[in-house]
Amino acid sequence: MTGGGSGDGDGTSNLIHRLAIEDPVPWYKKPNLRSMYLLLFPCVIGIEMTSGFDSQIINSAQLLPAWKEYFGHPSGAYSGILAAALPLGSVIGLPLIPLINDTFGRRWCIMFGSVVMIVGTFIQGFSTNGPMYIVARGIIGFGLPYAIVAGSCLIGELGYPKERPILTSLFNACYFIGAIIAAGTAFGTQQIQSDWSWRIPSLLQMAPSLLQVFFVMFLPESPRFLVSKDRLEEAERVLVKYHAEGNADSAFVKAEMVEIKTTLQIEMEHSKRSWLDLVRTSGMRRRLLIGSLLGLFTQLSGNVVISYFLGDVLKLIGYTDPAFQTKYNLGNQCWSLVCGVSAALVVMRFRRRTMYLTGILSILAVYIGWTTCTALFIDDQNQVAAKLSLFWIYAYSPTYNLCFNALTYTYLIEVFPYAQRARGISIFQFWGKAAQFFGIYVNPIGTQAIGWKYLLVYCCWIFVEALLIWFLWPETSGRSLEELAFLFEPEDYSRHTEKAVTDAVLHIDDEKMGATVEATDRV
Repeated sequence: MTGGGSGDGDGTSNLIHRLAIEDPVPWYKKPNLRSMYLLLFPCVIGIEMTSGFDSQIINSAQLLPAWKEYFGHPSGAYSGILAAALPLGSVIGLPLIPLINDTFGRRWCIMFGSVVMIVGTFIQGFSTNGPMYIVARGIIGFGLPYAIVAGSCLIGELGYPKERPILTSLFNACYFIGAIIAAGTAFGTQQIQSDWSWRIPSLLQMAPSLLQVFFVMFLPESPRFLVSKDRLEEAERVLVKYHAEGNADSAFVKAEMVEIKTTLQIEMEHSKRSWLDLVRTSGMRRRLLIGSLLGLFTQLSGNVVISYFLGDVLKLIGYTDPAFQTKYNLGNQCWSLVCGVSAALVVMRFRRRTMYLTGILSILAVYIGWTTCTALFIDDQNQVAAKLSLFWIYAYSPTYNLCFNALTYTYLIEVFPYAQRARGISIFQFWGKAAQFFGIYVNPIGTQAIGWKYLLVYCCWIFVEALLIWFLWPETSGRSLEELAFLFEPEDYSRHTEKAVTDAVLHIDDEKMGATVEATDRV
């Protein structure tokens, strides 16, 4: 019998989660926790700004005459590889991520990835030809997943349980901040009648990485990483400072430490800390399948068409003016940021499966409407249909953000236990970047070959995604990370951990009661 099963129940008996949710003091009234959250933004939560920046670097660059001229008016496969070099570099860099992340810690893994991205961005900005530009983007792609995997782990492992899902959901929402800056910069530099119209935005892509290099070492290390290295006193100091505002006698922190130590002990006993662990048990194989599919879904749900090839999509419905395309693109990115942040802020109010299924079915409805309107314009030159297509493109953002943007890293951190978290997110990144490479490379070829009919492919695939989510996705809301570590494992594991936590809290209460009685007797 498995402990978590599909985990479709609403409630939880987990003591840590219950204590955190019942905490009446909001995070902004806790000085230490507040300072950590504010520091998390520039150096960790902002990591995904690089991904958003990159999507608009390519999207906007294709609208700049100087970029087209410099690289020989790329189209078809050449256009695809110029954009797809980044995800290709990411796929190459993935195998070593767990080694660095679990050996040297989350912060040093972020530092390594950020430095690599800075080097790649510098080369990209000063590229002299197509091959150099492609190599530079590959270098950026190589470093990006190191920062993403380590950053998402660090957020989930540092955050107070009450705010953790919101923090991990905001991680992906920062994608749109980078996209807005890139789109806005390209809109401004399009007036420059030289190669600097595309070189300036290309060089600015290093800005998020510079923030990470400057600030990441001011953050504490993950207490779970410290416990895994037997640095128990350091781990407890981190939890005392940020989860108990310096109260070393906090029952909550004592319970957290017991839960983390007990869970990691069980995990390590059943793990060889290798890639083979991902296929060793039925529970891990299901996690592997979910992580792999989620990687595919986040990049093959039609979003790449809008993120990287919006200009081509707008041309299909008769909007060929570069100025209009750039303004429309910038407006779409601003709208997407609003949708992304809004979805992240409501993630605690709804169950994970509910959000995923609502989101994917809404995506399907939007794509069907968009495909229909595009076909009507192309076949009948229906101007109303063309304008409705503009609406459907904007309508896509709230549907995608509801599930894939808001929940992706929240869900991954909850599904994969500590011992395999870095490998699990790396697998997600592998399939995500592979799908991104495929989508970026194939989309211009597909739209060029069959026009609007290419959107029908996405309609069919999104329907398949909905079916797979319905049958495979477990419910994970309302539980602590340690409780979720045994989502698909025997109930004995979770019961053992819960008993250890309960005993620790009762022991603390007994000590306090004993001290109170002793003081009374003295009086």
